[in-house]
Amino acid sequence: QERLRQEAVQKRTFTKWINSHLAKHKPPLEVNDLFEDIKDGVKLLALLEVLSGQRLPREQGRQLKRIHWVSNIGTALKFLEGRKSVYRGSPIKLVNIHATDIADGRPSIVLGLIWTIILYFQIEELTSNLPALQALSNSNSSVDSITSSGAGSPPMKRKVVNKFKGNAKKALLQWVQCTAAKNFGIEVKDFGPSWRDGVAFQSVVHAIRPDLVDMEVVRRRSNRENLEEAFSLAENELGIPRLLDPEDVDVDKPDEKSIMTYVAQFLKHYPNPHHSETDGQQDEVANPKFIIYISSVCREERKMLRELKVFLDQLERDVLRAQGTEGSLADKYQAFKNFRVQYEMKKKQTDPLLQPVQKDGKLSVDQALVKQAWDRVSTRLLDWHIHLDKSLPGPLGVIGAWLHRAEMALREDIPIQHAHEETANVLHRKLEQHKKSCCLTPLHLTHFISFFCTTLYS
Repeated sequence: QERLRQEAVQKRTFTKWINSHLAKHKPPLEVNDLFEDIKDGVKLLALLEVLSGQRLPREQGRQLKRIHWVSNIGTALKFLEGRKSVYRGSPIKLVNIHATDIADGRPSIVLGLIWTIILYFQIEELTSNLPALQALSNSNSSVDSITSSGAGSPPMKRKVVNKFKGNAKKALLQWVQCTAAKNFGIEVKDFGPSWRDGVAFQSVVHAIRPDLVDMEVVRRRSNRENLEEAFSLAENELGIPRLLDPEDVDVDKPDEKSIMTYVAQFLKHYPNPHHSETDGQQDEVANPKFIIYISSVCREERKMLRELKVFLDQLERDVLRAQGTEGSLADKYQAFKNFRVQYEMKKKQTDPLLQPVQKDGKLSVDQALVKQAWDRVSTRLLDWHIHLDKSLPGPLGVIGAWLHRAEMALREDIPIQHAHEETANVLHRKLEQHKKSCCLTPLHLTHFISFFCTTLYS
């Protein structure tokens, strides 16, 4: 009975989470019955496209047969297995999740698949990108990001080296403990019973917007009252989708995965901590007017960053869609140029927003997410440009292919080894590879010059 109750809660929570993302799809989509609506794989692929910014092939139409369903689901599973876990650095493992089980709508398998997507696309991504963790833990932690976007490569790898290393669940729990619970003597030991009375939810809202919550009043209210108010405040004031209802949490064993899914959303809205003990700013920080001013500035900057993120996500989707449309090479070059102009104009306007505000030079969570979006769009445009150059007729296409090889060689990371001799050997091999892949033969140049002159004077 308990298993069925938790399964029902997961189904409702995951459905709401999916719909919050499918609303961004063009055209917007919606899941009503999770186990039924996911069977043909169409909405599953649409969800992965929204989350990743990549376009995925699919079978679609009004009369899809089971063979087409399995094909779509297989494409989604293969895409997931091609990505890597942020924490482990190894490919995602889909244990006992098969396309036929999803096509059959088996509840436990469908929920397992959606949880895997939530874990890797939301919880891992956000917890691994928390620059504030160093200040919160008073440790010498660091988060290094290496982007490697591309049509067939995992879009993001990170090496996380700090006291929060381990897994996403541990990092998320410690974030709650460090940012919210400790300030009010609240003990949050898990993502289950610790959240039942609603006080932990209220403390997380307070950590983001202290003006919204009076913790003394919270302690005097009932579980249901606290839960209802916390969910309402988060939705109406912070823009966080309401994935849970009070009756889902006010039970002996709240569902852990559902609570983690909901709590992780708060990470996007968490501001940088201000330390009153530094830089001789105690008087300013103690001034309520100064606090209100700083808070309003931070909120405005976060709003602008979130709007910029939405713009970049949409730009990336538009670029992908334009790449796949039919048309002449000249039309495609013009389309590319239009997107490039949009990109450059927006970047010039918003570069100041991406300047580090923390003393250690790290970006805030919102800044880091926007920077990742910039990097993805930049890579998409570069790849499109290279593809267009390769598509040029005659020897011009040879030049385009050479540019492609040269770009790939120059963009490839060179790992630094512990032993200097190993690093030197790696560099030597890379140089030899560059010589082979980045050199045009005299014959190529002769053909190119001849073709160029013929085209120019014809």
